Amino acid sequence: MSNADFKILLVDDEPDIIEFIEYNLKKEGFQIYTAHNGKEGIQQAIKHQPHLIVLDIMMPVMDGIETCRQLREMKDFKNTVIAFLTARNEDYSQIAGFDVGADDYINKPIKPRILISRIKALLRRTSDETTDEPIKIGDIEINRDKYSVSKNGVVLNFPRKEFELLSLLVSRPGKVFTREDILNRVWGEDIVVGDRTIDVHIRKIREKLGDENIKTIKGIGYKFDI
Repeated sequence: MSNADFKILLVDDEPDIIEFIEYNLKKEGFQIYTAHNGKEGIQQAIKHQPHLIVLDIMMPVMDGIETCRQLREMKDFKNTVIAFLTARNEDYSQIAGFDVGADDYINKPIKPRILISRIKALLRRTSDETTDEPIKIGDIEINRDKYSVSKNGVVLNFPRKEFELLSLLVSRPGKVFTREDILNRVWGEDIVVGDRTIDVHIRKIREKLGDENIKTIKGIGYKFDI
């Protein structure tokens, strides 16, 4: 799918924010729809069926948390990608947002280049296709078929569980995987391991690839950012 095929709904009560984001995303060719509060946002979502919804948290009539909760209760939006706009270091808002089904956060103040990168990463989640083709992200290449990881063309040593954990995070850039989800998908429900096991594997992956891509979401889990 090209950018022109994707529909994005922006919900924020600040006209300047809406105008700024809309301008930058339209330049990239995306279809953009807007709303100025949560209630109007739900109406627009039902009307346009967007691939991605960007919600501000603090809004009149209905705030972003409640809007997200109601959207997730609707069959049509159970798998729609939803991201919140939030000020930095609002950990309490992030936890509340993840509890109601948010996929990610975009921090204010918003920088255009970072915004575009984050939006594109989030929209990759709309594809349910699985493939064994190598995944290239920057200078990192992951080959699921060969079970190999390389950086700048140099093949790195990745034990099986480290590889499976990295592959999981990379499969949906921008998506936050909870600790429980990681344990179930990488280690399996029948194997008992502690949370510390995940932390150790993340640390080893970062030692090989660097700290810039794998992000810790405090109290929640981890995600892979581009």
